[in-house]
Amino acid sequence: MQGFTEKINAFLDGKKDEIFAAYKDIINLESYHSDLDALAKLAERLKTEFEAEGFQCRLIPVGPDNGAVLSGILGADRPGKPILFSGHMDTVHPTRKFGENPFRMEDGKVYGPGVLDMKGGIVISLFVVKALNALGFDSHPIKILYCGDEEILHQNGAKTSEVLMEEAKGCLCAFNMETGLLDNSICIARNGKTEVTVSVEGVSAHAGNDFASGRNAIVEMMKKLDILQTFTDLEHKMTVNIGTIHGGTASGSVPAHCEAKIDLRASRVADMETLKKKIEEVLAKTFIEGTTTMFSYTQEMLPFETTDDTMKLYQFVHDTAAKYGFGEMPCIKLGGSSDASYLTIAGIPTICSCGVRGQWNHTDKEYALADSMLERAKLWANVVAELGEKKA
Repeated sequence: MQGFTEKINAFLDGKKDEIFAAYKDIINLESYHSDLDALAKLAERLKTEFEAEGFQCRLIPVGPDNGAVLSGILGADRPGKPILFSGHMDTVHPTRKFGENPFRMEDGKVYGPGVLDMKGGIVISLFVVKALNALGFDSHPIKILYCGDEEILHQNGAKTSEVLMEEAKGCLCAFNMETGLLDNSICIARNGKTEVTVSVEGVSAHAGNDFASGRNAIVEMMKKLDILQTFTDLEHKMTVNIGTIHGGTASGSVPAHCEAKIDLRASRVADMETLKKKIEEVLAKTFIEGTTTMFSYTQEMLPFETTDDTMKLYQFVHDTAAKYGFGEMPCIKLGGSSDASYLTIAGIPTICSCGVRGQWNHTDKEYALADSMLERAKLWANVVAELGEKKA
């Protein structure tokens, strides 16, 4: 394995056209998070691609309304612990939003639904495997875990998070192939997000003729929300955002119904649980007799916390990148969520934002830097090869 970096880089340089052909095909094979047929087609395509490289793959269902998890392993009988590439196959952009065959390249940038978030990362992982296979890498199994419902935070009662944690058990480390950052930073922590839907039922009445008989659902909701928003603690990175509120039918009627959606953010799993408990205590109180309150957690992605093992992995990647000429890679903590959280909860040292670099994900302006596809494929192939050399 000595001198592997020259072999890896030469191999991938020779695969540049193939990388972009695969990238184009995967982008044009759209996979909107709510288009289950499209998600299934992409999952089958990726399953075929990875199986061609020697993976044993399964598509694991997580619920009837969500895309499946693609799990695969290469070299299960190899001596070391598996090295994991993870992420998601779904995108936020509805099918055909950008017309037929939306992939395009202009002035060194690549555009299309999911080009950055995060199909570029999936394609990178595929070509990392191709390079390692060509090199004869055999010191660790390689695993993949790509889910189909990350963009909806595994809602609809899906068991995705449980599947990810179970499938990740025993891995040496994980590279979450999410959106890469323009400044080459590596993500070592992310806030978690929990969405709470609250509904209050009151009693409708005529505001002029029978005001006293009414039980105002909006006022009951306001009294609760007024307390909930005080739980924001910016010093400890805990926030409560009242995002939407709807209720009532006319100004002359006491409203019988009100609904609100609340966004909770926290940087630690324990803080999120504390925040939820405090909110549940408030929602259990009744301020206006005759009203009732119901709530549900409609979306949740737990925080991705920084651990000592995370920092050891980051430092290894940082030093390897410097050793082989991939530039400075500072670490960063981000506000958005990712499944790196569940891999870390499962005890796997994980770093995130390992995919193609770019910006404006989740918007019509989303783009990836074309050169970073090849750059990141070389980087992670070298990192994995170095892990094998170090027998880490």
